[in-house]
Amino acid sequence: MEVKQILAELDQEIARLKEARALLAGNSSGSRRGRPAAVNSASVGAPRRRNLTPEGRRRISEALKRRWAARRNAAQKKAA
Repeated sequence: MEVKQILAELDQEIARLKEARALLAGNSSGSRRGRPAAVNSASVGAPRRRNLTPEGRRRISEALKRRWAARRNAAQKKAA
């Protein structure tokens, strides 16, 4: 086989595959990409929200205050 003949056959195969892809894409139920939408959100179950207890909220608040104080102290030491 010559190189020109091989290239011609490859071009024919590419054209055939593109045509097949176009037919399949045209027959699909939609052009959406990605994950399909849920049929019924009640059957799938909505994601539950996490509830933060008052104790947990207080602990986070205290940790943030300690963090801010440490940053403030580090900035003061750096400036001095």
